[in-house]
Amino acid sequence: MSTAILTGPPVAGSPLEADLRALGFDVRTANDATAAAELINAVPAQERVAVVDPRFVGHLHALRLALTDPRFPAAAVPGALTAQPAARAALTRAVGRIPVGAGTAHLTDVLTDTLTESLDRDETGLHRVELGSLVATVALTPAQREDAREAVAAVDDEAVRLRTAVKSRDGFFTTYCISPYSRYLARWCARRELTPNQVTTASLLTALIAAGCAATGTRGGFIAAGFLLLFSFVLDCTDGQLARYSLQYSTMGAWLDATFDRAKEYAYYAGLALGAARGGDDVWALALGAMVLMTCRHVVDFSFNEANHDATANTSPTAALSGKLDSVGWTVWVRRMIVLPIGERWAMIAVLTALTTPRIVFYALLIGCALAACYTTAGRVLRSLTLPQLSLGGPPARRTDRAAQALADLADSGPLAELIARSARGRGRTGSFLAPVMAFLSAAVLLVWVIFENDPASWLTVGVAVCSALLAGAAVARPLKGALDWLVPPFFRAGEYVTILVLAARADVPGALPAAYGLVAAVAYHHYDTVYRIRGGTGAPPRWLVRATGGHEGRILVITVLAAALSPSGFTIALTALAVALALLVLIESIRFWVSSQAPAVHDEGEPA
Repeated sequence: MSTAILTGPPVAGSPLEADLRALGFDVRTANDATAAAELINAVPAQERVAVVDPRFVGHLHALRLALTDPRFPAAAVPGALTAQPAARAALTRAVGRIPVGAGTAHLTDVLTDTLTESLDRDETGLHRVELGSLVATVALTPAQREDAREAVAAVDDEAVRLRTAVKSRDGFFTTYCISPYSRYLARWCARRELTPNQVTTASLLTALIAAGCAATGTRGGFIAAGFLLLFSFVLDCTDGQLARYSLQYSTMGAWLDATFDRAKEYAYYAGLALGAARGGDDVWALALGAMVLMTCRHVVDFSFNEANHDATANTSPTAALSGKLDSVGWTVWVRRMIVLPIGERWAMIAVLTALTTPRIVFYALLIGCALAACYTTAGRVLRSLTLPQLSLGGPPARRTDRAAQALADLADSGPLAELIARSARGRGRTGSFLAPVMAFLSAAVLLVWVIFENDPASWLTVGVAVCSALLAGAAVARPLKGALDWLVPPFFRAGEYVTILVLAARADVPGALPAAYGLVAAVAYHHYDTVYRIRGGTGAPPRWLVRATGGHEGRILVITVLAAALSPSGFTIALTALAVALALLVLIESIRFWVSSQAPAVHDEGEPA
């Protein structure tokens, strides 16, 4: 329930009251500031309350943006403001501070502006809506009202609403081949009162059907799978556009949007692998390799962004060059396409599925994603290495404590690495290259052994895994504030995922690679869940969950022990059981969190990759 309070001189014939009711507000009127204060205080604290000047003239969408967006505790445009329960106390204080009597007319003539300034000073998280071409003003005279109405008539707010429903930054394929049409699908969904979550679920179901078609292994199935995958992507774009068009942001939407993209893509990979198997071609190793590469790419993105989220003096010659290139239009699109974002990637997968074989699809995917990963990672390494130690007249460039904690959470270190880190603490220097070097060695020592050893399913491999854990503990012994410390989580992910892939492949028994695929998918979900919790400002998953899953080094140790102790068929069964157990553990805790009141009340805008 929401209440809007009209306070100020009434305006005959104004559609404002009808507009507010159309937006779902119960409208009440107050003749002066005192009456407005009484009405505001009478509204239950758990309800949204809006204060609107009756002389407001503007677009309905401007009002919608100011008064109904659930992401902000308080928001305002000229002549209108809103406060959700989190900001109600601040609004009550603001109303209580307004003086009455002689000489106070300038404070109460446009009460909404006075309250807005007061909320802004209280640092309540007030959001001042960027109107662009939309109009929102308080017309104090008939002449001003007439001018404002003409300005409103000159701009089609529905066209603006449709245009702003599309993300401002997206890939070339999405921008020019999908969004020009999907925005109208979003509007069609809004007019039928469909929710973004329903569209997101439809996108997932479509992708799962596509995976099922690919699993048939027939040419007709592959063609159908390609078309359905593209349609799933259209729906994937539509859900976000619908959320922006109708301002239907939600905690559940954030979770679904953040996780379903990966679920769809990885389910489709599995469908291709099953379809290839029906034709006598085993591509499970390629499918798992594609999943590993894609996940490691994203970890690089997430780690770098978190490391620089609130860094001070975060400028470099590389960043300056990037900014200059952004001013040249065609280079922007080339650089966005080089990284093979989700639109281009899914289009490539869909077309190749319909026209070629699963093996060719995975080869193209692995080559394209590997080149994109090299490009983005190299650019970020250069940007980090050229980060100036001193900005001109400013403070030293440094990572913040928040960034260091985010990197530590993304590292996903378990009890063993924690124990080693505590014993090694104080022996390294924060800000040096020790952490990424130790993390690289932790992964490299293990991977070189399992890849080149004739029989990696041995107790010697367990010993190597222990050495890897020692190096991993040394890597996280000090706060991750160095220039390249954002590489620590990606190194750990590569070491864990590729170890599982190689041990399963070297087992050389039916079912080992599909079981490994399921295990990596479960662990990857845990890592993505960690990312989106950190992004929402709620911190990483609880430590008990990280300890229960063993951390990356604990899982590696368990898997190497299972490989050494069991026969290949027994190892396959153990991988399957471990995958199921981990999936249930992380999914149950994740669902509990995302439907709880602690979940971030934002809608994820997604990653271009």
